[in-house]
Amino acid sequence: MATTTLAPSLQADVSAYLAEELLPLTLAELVIYDFADKVTLPKGRGTTYTMSRYARAALPYAPTAEGVPPVATPLVVSQATVQLQQWTGLITITDVAQDTIFHDVFAITKERIALMSGELMERNAIQAIFGFTQVNYVNQRGSRAALTAQDQLNPQELQRAYSMLVTLGAHKFKGPTGPDVKLSAGEGEPRALSEPRSNPHFVGVVHPFVEADLRNNPQVQLVSAYSSPNRLYNGEFGEWNGIRFISSNMIPAFSGIAAITGTGAITGGVLATGNYQIIVTQSDLTYNFETIIAQQSAAINIASGSTGSINVTLPAAAGYTYSIYISQVGSTVVSNLATCVAGPTQGTLQGQATQLAPSQTVVLTGIGVAKTPPAAPATGLTVYPSWIFGKSAYCIVTLDDLKVNYLDSPEKTDPANQLRMASFKFFNGCFIKNNAFAMRIESTSQYQFAFA
Repeated sequence: MATTTLAPSLQADVSAYLAEELLPLTLAELVIYDFADKVTLPKGRGTTYTMSRYARAALPYAPTAEGVPPVATPLVVSQATVQLQQWTGLITITDVAQDTIFHDVFAITKERIALMSGELMERNAIQAIFGFTQVNYVNQRGSRAALTAQDQLNPQELQRAYSMLVTLGAHKFKGPTGPDVKLSAGEGEPRALSEPRSNPHFVGVVHPFVEADLRNNPQVQLVSAYSSPNRLYNGEFGEWNGIRFISSNMIPAFSGIAAITGTGAITGGVLATGNYQIIVTQSDLTYNFETIIAQQSAAINIASGSTGSINVTLPAAAGYTYSIYISQVGSTVVSNLATCVAGPTQGTLQGQATQLAPSQTVVLTGIGVAKTPPAAPATGLTVYPSWIFGKSAYCIVTLDDLKVNYLDSPEKTDPANQLRMASFKFFNGCFIKNNAFAMRIESTSQYQFAFA
């Protein structure tokens, strides 16, 4: 009987097929950086940029008496300052990787380093605008921790935000920019035209889930009721009550989890005798936002008469790194990173309890650099920040523009040309220019990131 040769017996002679087209990356929507004012710090003037503002002169309280000189009104000056920082990125591959991998790895490296630089600028700008001190919590809850699952962004909150910014004198986009605007009876708002894109407005930037909440609210149906030619900004999904809304999936969300605690030890560190409290946060691996925040722990005791350490066992959740914050001895205020040997071994955060891998027990040896962790929502809830701002609310100051370098030739440190490098650097800072021109609103959402 003849034997039939089947395909599995010949697998060794099959040439594997690899598609030339790469799988697409997820889309990142960059918007916050673009709305900042852009200024340049001249070289040779250090790394600190300061802007001054002279306040309005107080109006006289009463008329002047005959023959009596008026009381002088003082000029009051305030300043806003930012410390510029240098940021860099580097991707290195070997010549072997370039020669043996099917796709052009160095070309891919160039593309990724370009994406990395733009996303880093956006991430830094988002972190900076958390510095706006005007914050509303939906339904006047008072804090992030007090928000409930029913506290979605709604028309009343938008009305409240709009009226507050107008009352504070925030400048609108496409609106007048002088300190005083004379309004004439019978005339429209200055610079307001029949063409909708030219009407003065504030800008709102929200998370996509908050966008969905607004779309689902029957009172805000007009938010997307105009045609696309009237849209002014990339990512814009509508206008309502003088606010043009933009959605960005780079806006972080904050989720609360139960407290992660530790165990005090009388060896292994320099923590003084007494009680400490800790907060553990989780950062995503791509943008490094601290998006999952544990509740603050109860007191952890270092026994009397000794200096010691605290052992903390980190969760096993993949896709995150961890940071551990610690209070001063005897305090309930957590405002410093802890120190440990498991953290970064170089750079500005060397020796700090940050960028820690999951599934390990970390020994906290001391109190590190000052840094306040994000506030935790209630356990099991996710909170979404939204911003509403006017023109010139915040600013990007640049000392050295973005520079991208590609190294694929032999040099002193690589004489055999075994390495291929793509890198970027820039030197800038983002700061709050006018705190009265913007506000943050925090809310929950009726939507959750889960497929079912």
